[in-house]
Amino acid sequence: MSKPMSGAPAGGRGPRRGHGGPGGHGGGPGGPMMRPTEKAKDFKGTMKRLIRYLKPHQYRLFSVFLLAIVSTVFSIYSPKIMGKATTRLFEGLMAKLSKVPGAKVDFDYVGNIMLILIGLYILSALFSYLMQYIMAGVAQRTVYDLRQEVNDKLNRLPLKYFDGRTHGEILSRVTNDIDNISNTLQQSLTQLITSIVTLIGVIVMMLTISPWLTLIAIVTIPGSAFITKIVASKSQGYFKSQQTVLGELNGHVEEMYTGHKIVKAFGREQESLDHFNEVNEKLYESGWRAQFVSGLIMPLLSFVNNIGYVAICVVGGIFVTHGRITIGDIQAFFQYSRMFTQPIVQTANIANILQSTVASAERVFELLDEQEQIPEVVASLVNEEQEVVHAGEVHFEHVQFGYDPEKPLIKDMNIDVKPGQTVAIVGPTGAGKTTLVNLLMRFYEIGNGRISVNGVDIRDMKRGDLRTKFGMVLQDTWLFNGTIRDNIAYGKEGATEQEIIRASKAAFADHFIRTLPDGYNTILNEEASNISQGQKQLLTIARAILANPSFLILDEATSSVDTRTEMHIQQAMVALMEGRTSFVIAHRLSTIRDADLILVMKEGSVIEQGTHKQLLADGGFYADLYNSQFSEAEVVAG
Repeated sequence: MSKPMSGAPAGGRGPRRGHGGPGGHGGGPGGPMMRPTEKAKDFKGTMKRLIRYLKPHQYRLFSVFLLAIVSTVFSIYSPKIMGKATTRLFEGLMAKLSKVPGAKVDFDYVGNIMLILIGLYILSALFSYLMQYIMAGVAQRTVYDLRQEVNDKLNRLPLKYFDGRTHGEILSRVTNDIDNISNTLQQSLTQLITSIVTLIGVIVMMLTISPWLTLIAIVTIPGSAFITKIVASKSQGYFKSQQTVLGELNGHVEEMYTGHKIVKAFGREQESLDHFNEVNEKLYESGWRAQFVSGLIMPLLSFVNNIGYVAICVVGGIFVTHGRITIGDIQAFFQYSRMFTQPIVQTANIANILQSTVASAERVFELLDEQEQIPEVVASLVNEEQEVVHAGEVHFEHVQFGYDPEKPLIKDMNIDVKPGQTVAIVGPTGAGKTTLVNLLMRFYEIGNGRISVNGVDIRDMKRGDLRTKFGMVLQDTWLFNGTIRDNIAYGKEGATEQEIIRASKAAFADHFIRTLPDGYNTILNEEASNISQGQKQLLTIARAILANPSFLILDEATSSVDTRTEMHIQQAMVALMEGRTSFVIAHRLSTIRDADLILVMKEGSVIEQGTHKQLLADGGFYADLYNSQFSEAEVVAG
């Protein structure tokens, strides 16, 4: 049993991490541009808000921008300088071939050019490294702050938020979406800067060499854009199909793995394999088509670019023969024409990635904008003397509540619980049994009325202080991946070995723990499936005993165990409940015959109150529920 705390899990093993789904990075040469992109509803507004997270790092970002420019300029200017070396070599060779007196190749000049080029490349690499280093720090710090803000927000959100969404959806926002933002800030932002600077720099350098050759290079852009658009639109349909089928395959594998015992017990192995093969075949078809179509983009782009390259070679050759440009300049232009298309493709890819990133940011900001629970009281208004006088008392006074304010579930609930009483809460599904507990623990805020614990209005207490007074033992046990000792010690911070063993003995768990190979050091696996359901329940009771709460909330804890284990659990629960005010949510009415007070709920209201015998004698709703579970002989015996 965990020590009661804000946001404590109400049962089960908690959210099971999925496979991450099929939402990977789309394959094939098309890279990120080829994957279907989730688009933001408000791109401009979300982008502005995301940029605000970068504002504290504006000076570092400015230095990144400058470093990117310097690094790119050095790399762009290199072909021009290399062209000068080529021109000098060509002129020397032609002079020697023409037998010009004293003609020679100026290797000293060429050597100096090579040294300059080496220096430029080293400086370019150094500035690029510094740019990436600074940007990594900015990105990680920004995402750290964002992740911290999300974590703090989750602790302030009401239980209503978590009840209304799947665990997978919340985890996706906290992990996948924030990781997507991190990757974009660290990689795509610097790539975008360098791509734009490279594109501008290359165009300027090409224009300085030959405006006509630059025009030929630019003419190929519409052809490349048209091919990219056609191939991208065609392949995205296949990638979407691939993702859908991959999700279906992952779901089938997980389902068959978690239920493999049932599959084997009913002899459905072949049926499972057949379905897997069918889905796997569909995945192969959609994946093959997606990769094939997206793989066409690079050959087609290369074809268009090569046509432009040939045109540049022909026209450039003519210009060289007429002396309009030097041989070195035409060589430099060839390099620039190769560099020209790369930043265009990168910018298109990054634009697509930004759409996905802003969509992720939008999902994170939606979480951050969620309505929070009512703020804590600044200072606890608890009167310690009053708490001592009313210790163990719980009162519901004219309480009203509805998950939807327009549809009230609880209307004018009044309950008086005396110290040390065992209160059973019974009723059909949806009657409001769990809702009553949620209100008592202040997981939900009441609409009207008042709930007091130990004579103090729960709204005058800090939530943490209120929840430390309660211990919960639920039908769905919650144990985490760790040792049995750690799971029991979760009920009390700094618990000693003696306290853990004492609590285990009181819960009748010590014997079975010592029969395990590693005793208290036995590690429970992810699903705690290496011990039985009854043993898990005994561990949660030991945890509750260790926490030593003033009040107890008990869900039906013996519904899925054998008779002998049920007896041990009942004994442990009796020991746990001794001297404490206890609320028991009962499903099997035979377990609450000795309760001091039974609350019969229906449609959010307490329609009957009394002891077991009183309610049977009244012959009302409780009697009907009881008779539906037991034979006439048992009713008479009761």
